[in-house]
Amino acid sequence: MLTNLSIKNYALIDHLNVKFTNGFTVITGETGAGKSILLGGLSLVLGKRADLSSLREKEDKCIVEAEFEISKYGLEAFFQENDLDYEAKTIIRREILPSGKSRAFINDSPVTLDILSQLGDQLIDVHSQHQTLRLADNDFQLKVIDALSDNGQVLSTYSSKLLLYQATQKELQKLVDFQNSATKEHEYNSFLLQELNSAPLKEGILEELEEQYEQLNNVEIILEQLSHGQQLLNDEQIGLVNLLTELKQVSSKLASFGHQYSDINERIKSVFIELDDISNELNILNDKVEADPQMLEQVNAKLQLLYDLLKKHKVQTIPELLEIRNALDGKVSATENVVADIDRKKKELHQLEIALNTEASNISKRRKAVIPKLKKQLEETLTDLGMASATFKIEIAPSKEFKPTGKDDLSFLFSANKGSAYGDLKKVASGGELSRIMLTIKAILARYEQLPTMMFDEIDTGVSGEISNKMGDIMKDMSNTMQIFSITHLPQVAAKGVHHFKVYKEEELMGTNTKMKRLASEERVVELAEMLGGKTLSDSALAHARQLLD
Repeated sequence: MLTNLSIKNYALIDHLNVKFTNGFTVITGETGAGKSILLGGLSLVLGKRADLSSLREKEDKCIVEAEFEISKYGLEAFFQENDLDYEAKTIIRREILPSGKSRAFINDSPVTLDILSQLGDQLIDVHSQHQTLRLADNDFQLKVIDALSDNGQVLSTYSSKLLLYQATQKELQKLVDFQNSATKEHEYNSFLLQELNSAPLKEGILEELEEQYEQLNNVEIILEQLSHGQQLLNDEQIGLVNLLTELKQVSSKLASFGHQYSDINERIKSVFIELDDISNELNILNDKVEADPQMLEQVNAKLQLLYDLLKKHKVQTIPELLEIRNALDGKVSATENVVADIDRKKKELHQLEIALNTEASNISKRRKAVIPKLKKQLEETLTDLGMASATFKIEIAPSKEFKPTGKDDLSFLFSANKGSAYGDLKKVASGGELSRIMLTIKAILARYEQLPTMMFDEIDTGVSGEISNKMGDIMKDMSNTMQIFSITHLPQVAAKGVHHFKVYKEEELMGTNTKMKRLASEERVVELAEMLGGKTLSDSALAHARQLLD
């Protein structure tokens, strides 16, 4: 419930701070005193949009702060989801800066306007003329029926399955779209993949083939140079091997004359061993090298194939070709498997549809079962409110499609007078009748679900006398289980309040200021008497006011 409201620098309000408690609170005041300003300030802190014109002093910021007792609201999950500190006494604050920027806070944590609005909707239900128009909204009408049906849990289960069903539908459509587009490209992709698979693709292959091609293409030069190398090494007179052999004999004789000679001897031995090994290697290479035109042609063909593929796919390296091949392989495989995937997804969707229809049917049965009860409660209460001939025609028919609230088409028709045709509420009911119907519905809802603090803004407009008395009784009964506010011009309703606040204006040096105060017993008598007979208080008006309070 709302326990405190503070408003600074808003419209005609300089600074207002009011404490509230549970039960039925009425707010009265003359036309233009600022009751709408009070509601405007409250709407700000509940997340409604604001503009600079709402600032009283344009150079100062506007601050609206409200404290709520929320321990019975079950909002812990909301706070956790939005990473907010949960407090049983929660404070929400809204600031409008002179620059036009707006800031919002929940328990001193900055939040977006959307989050503030989401929380505000769960804390206070402000009933205004605009909300009365929701009576004709099927979603609102179904909410009333579902409250009586205790459909909360089954609707939650249905919603979870509907989300899964819709996600599966999207997945199926995605597969179908992929099949339609992929079929056109499948043959081309398959050709490209086959072409790449026929090529000897592996990392390093290009360099390997280029080296092999150079060797096969230059056999004569290689043999000539190998032969010349062997001659330089092994010629009997000038061959390096023979000359080094003589040098090794010389160093061997010197080795015994000191370590510097022995070191040189060892080094010459090493050079001899290495040179002898090179000579043997050249002999082996010479034996291996031979002209092979056929092999040269094969290597050249492979190289040309690789060069052509690199050019065709506009890449520079073999690893890039390998990536393209893998991607094509994935596309071709996906296209070939998509038919099976579509069949599997269709079966999955069919099973979900069966489950959804079962849930929707259960929801529909529960709704149909309570419609007679709702119709009776509405008509009986409206009879007390001066609408004895009011009747409702509420019917549910199966819908062809799954909706967020089930698979029902709701017809919620109204007739205000005996013999009159049934029609849509907003078309056949007057403003006063709509207000009474909405009050009745809210009263019924209060019996079946935990509603937030409710504020009725002149819901009694267009009614008077005994009917207003009954409306006051209904709101007072609702206040036994929830906090109720009523902004009213009717003394009969005001007299029903457990707490009575008056909104009034005072002219001060700095201008007109809207204020609000809680009325004591005698002040209530005077306020009601003025509402009954005007500013000139008569004994009869005072007596009538006391009678209303008794």
